[in-house]
Amino acid sequence: MTRAEFIARLRRGLAGLPATTIADIVADHEAHFADAQAAGRSEAEVAAALGDPDRLARELRAEAGLKQWEEKKNPSNAMAAIIALIGLGALDVMFLLPLLMGVLGALFGVLVAVVAVFIAGGFVFAAGPFTLPPGGPLTALLAGLGLMGLATCLGALLIVVTVGVFNAVVWYARLHFRLLKPAIEQA
Repeated sequence: MTRAEFIARLRRGLAGLPATTIADIVADHEAHFADAQAAGRSEAEVAAALGDPDRLARELRAEAGLKQWEEKKNPSNAMAAIIALIGLGALDVMFLLPLLMGVLGALFGVLVAVVAVFIAGGFVFAAGPFTLPPGGPLTALLAGLGLMGLATCLGALLIVVTVGVFNAVVWYARLHFRLLKPAIEQA
């Protein structure tokens, strides 16, 4: 995405805010692009680092609504802040929560499969030599060890992926906490 596309989408997302607020936000992001360009980074890299401009605009609108409420507590500012936060929450509930539940369900399914493969490997290792498998008892011992090793490897990969998912959720939650922090501190 180019600088012009990013700024245009950001402006569209900020429509309805005071013109001075929009100008300040756009100037800040223009400065990000200028600083990065001076450092030798491309516009596409900067746009990717800043994230989705539509999502950024929603977060900035919510933050601006909370600031307006803090400065002047009246019903219209309260309603603007509530609507902005509901907009963020609706995105979370409608799109991200089902996605997260699907990912967690898949991780749990892989965990069950890893445990089952490990138990099967233990059974083949322990009972295989007594059942006279094809290839002899040594084959059963090695097959059992191989299955348990495979399960251990998959379990380690599962842990790495689970930690990555957890870190992503924490990062995302911190974005929302940054918006809600002023309201929490006042309470």
